[in-house]
Amino acid sequence: MKHQLLKITFCVVLAVCSFQLGFSQKNLPYQNERLSMDMRVQDLVGRLSLEEKVSLLGYNSKAIPRLSIPAYNWWNEALHGVARAGVATVFPQSIGLAATFNDELMQQVANVISTEARAKYNLAIQKDRHLQYMGLTFWSPNVNIFRDPRWGRGHETYGEDPYLTATMGKAFVKGMQGMNPQYLKTAATAKHFAVHSGPEATRDQFDAIVDEKDLRETYLYAFHALVNGGVESVMSAYNSINGMPSSINAKLLDTILRKEWGFKGHVVTDCGALDGVFESHHATNSHVATAAAAIKAGINLDCSSILQKDVIKAVEQKLLTEQEVIASLSKLLKTQFKLGFYNNPKNDPFKNYGADSIHNSVHINLARQVAQQSMVLLKNNNQLLPFANDTYESIMIVGPNATSYDALIGNYHGLSNKAVNFVEGITNAMDPSTRIEYDLGSDYNDTVHFGGIWAAGNAKLTISVLGLSPVLEGEAGDAFLSKSGGDKKDIDLPASEVAYMKQLRASVKTPIIAVITAGSNVNVAAIEPYADAIIYAWYPGEQGGNALADILLGKVSPSGRLPITFYKSVADLPDYTNYAMKGRTYRYYDGPVQYPFGFGLSYAAFDYKIVTAPKMNFTIKDTIAVQVKITNKGKMDAAELVQAYIEYPSQERMPLKELKYFKRIEIKKGLSNNTLVQIPASELKKWDLQKKAWVLYPGKYKLIFGANAQTEIESIPFIIQN
Repeated sequence: MKHQLLKITFCVVLAVCSFQLGFSQKNLPYQNERLSMDMRVQDLVGRLSLEEKVSLLGYNSKAIPRLSIPAYNWWNEALHGVARAGVATVFPQSIGLAATFNDELMQQVANVISTEARAKYNLAIQKDRHLQYMGLTFWSPNVNIFRDPRWGRGHETYGEDPYLTATMGKAFVKGMQGMNPQYLKTAATAKHFAVHSGPEATRDQFDAIVDEKDLRETYLYAFHALVNGGVESVMSAYNSINGMPSSINAKLLDTILRKEWGFKGHVVTDCGALDGVFESHHATNSHVATAAAAIKAGINLDCSSILQKDVIKAVEQKLLTEQEVIASLSKLLKTQFKLGFYNNPKNDPFKNYGADSIHNSVHINLARQVAQQSMVLLKNNNQLLPFANDTYESIMIVGPNATSYDALIGNYHGLSNKAVNFVEGITNAMDPSTRIEYDLGSDYNDTVHFGGIWAAGNAKLTISVLGLSPVLEGEAGDAFLSKSGGDKKDIDLPASEVAYMKQLRASVKTPIIAVITAGSNVNVAAIEPYADAIIYAWYPGEQGGNALADILLGKVSPSGRLPITFYKSVADLPDYTNYAMKGRTYRYYDGPVQYPFGFGLSYAAFDYKIVTAPKMNFTIKDTIAVQVKITNKGKMDAAELVQAYIEYPSQERMPLKELKYFKRIEIKKGLSNNTLVQIPASELKKWDLQKKAWVLYPGKYKLIFGANAQTEIESIPFIIQN
C-alpha cells in the first residue's frame, strides 16, 4: 500500500509539472519545437472552441487541461525591479535610472530584473502557483514623455526627452527580453500608448488633443524606437486621443503600430481601460460594442473582463467574426510560445534559475552602483564635498526622509530585506570615532514644531534629508496624500520643510548639506540659500543610503544628470491639460529655469577639444561624425557625461535644440579620452504637416557639445542638402 501511494503521488507530481510547463506526452504539432512558431500557434488555436478562445483573452486566464494550456496571470510589473512579488532587488526609480544617462548600465539592470523574474516564476510553478506578479510578461517600461512636472507618474518615466527615453527604453527591453534567438527571457511592454501624461484624476475620460507633428515627433518617437528594437508588447492608455479612446483607436493600434511600424507582438489594455471606453468616454453604446471595437482596432489582451464576458455576444450579434477572434488570440499566444510555455522544459535555457538568482550580492552591488550614478549634485559651495570620513568629529542627520523606506523604493516596487536608508548608509561609512546623531526634525505638515535644531548647532556638519515621497506624487489611488488625485498642483516642497531649513540655517553656523528625494521637478530654490551643498537623490532604491555615503565621501564622483527641466514655477508653463509641446521641455521652452535639462555637477573638471570635425555638407544617407578629445583636469578619477545636441534651421515649430547623442565615459585624472560621436542625418527628419511625411529639411544646422541643454562647450556648423 505504501509503495502504491508513493507511485500515485509521483504520477500526480509528474503530471502537474508537465501540465504547468506546457509539455505533455501527446507531442501534438503545437508541442513540436521543430515546427515554425506560426505553425504551432495555428495548430493550437485550431484545437480550441470559441468559448476557450475567448477565455484566453483576459489577463487572468484559466487553464485548459485537455490541451495542457496552463492557468496564467499576465499582469506583472518590473518598473525598477520585480515588483509586488516579495523580495527582489530594488533599483532606483525609473527617473533615477534615466538620470544615469547610461544605457549600458540600464541593460544590466534589466538583465538582473529578468533573471530574478525567471527565478521567481520557476519557484512558483514548482509549487503549482499561478499568481499575479509572479509571471513572465511584464508591463514595463513606461516610455511616456514627462511633459509637465505636475504629472504624478512622471517618476515612472525616463524624463522629458524623446531620444533619451527611446535609448534607455530600448536598453531596458533588451535586458528584459534577453539575447536567446529561440526564447524570450521575459516579455517587456511599452506603455502607455499613447499621448499619456495626466491629469491623473481624469485619465479615464480625458481627451488629449494633439496635432500630427507633436504626436509623431514627441509622443510616438520612443514607442516607434522600442517597436524597432523588438519589444514584445504594447499597452494602450486610458485616455482618448483627438476624440478616440486609445484602446479602440484603430489609427493608433492598427494603421500606425502594425501596418506602418510592422509591430508583430501583442497589445494589452491598461487595467479597466475597456470599461472606461463605454462608461467614461461614452464612445460606444455597450460593453459588447466595446469588445468588438477593441478586437477590430487591434487589442489582444484585456486587463479587465470585458473581452472574456462579451466577445461571444459580439460574435453572436455579428459585430465580430470568429476569424477576427482567432487573429487576435494568435498574436497573444505567440508570446507564450516565445516564452517556452509549450516546449519541453528540459530545453528551457532558464530552468536552473532559482533562489540563489534572487537578490544576491552581485545584484545588490549593481543597485548600489546605479544609485551612485543616478544622484545629481546641484550645489557644492567652496568644494564642501567630498570630505574624508574623519573630517568632521560630529554629524547631525535630520529630516523627514532620512529613515524613510518609501523615499527609497518609489512606486511599483519590490521589497528588500537589506534596504539601507540614508541614516544607516552615512553612519556605517563614517569613522567609528565620529559622533553621529539623528532626529526626524520635521514632518510634511507642521510648520511650527521642529526637532534636532539644538543638536545640529552642536555638530560640525548637518545633513538634512527632505523632499517628497511616493504618497505625495504618483498614480491615482496610490499617492493617497496627493491633493490632486496623484498629481501635484505646483512644484513646491512641503512648507514645513522650507520652514525647517530656514530655522536650521538660522541656528547652525556649520555646513549644511541638503539631500532631496523626489521624482520630479521641485522648487529647490526655496531651500537653496540655506544649504551649502545639495544632492538630488530621486527615489534611489534599496542601496540609496550607501550610494549617498559613497558620494559624500568621494568614493565616486557624482555623475547623474537631470533628465527633466527644473522650471521656476508652473506659471511658466501652458495649462496642464494642453498637450501641445509649444512652451514645454528644453526643446521648446526658452525661459529662465532653476536647472536646465542635462545639468549636474562633478568633483572633477573636463576640457573638450574637437579633434576631427565633420565635412560641411550632408545628405539623408550620411552620418555626422565628430571626434572629440575630453580631458579630466580635476583632482580625482570621474565620469563625464558627453551630451551632443542639434540646433536646427530657423523654421516654424523647429525645436530650439535636441539631444541626439549621449555617452558616459570614465576618465582618470590627468588623462584624456577620444570619443567618436556619430549621428545619422536621418535622425534629424521632422514631420511635415502638409506632406504628412517625415522630411529632412535642407539648411544650416549646428552640432553642440553641451554641459547641459543651456551651456555650450563646443559647436560645429554643418549643412544638410537635398
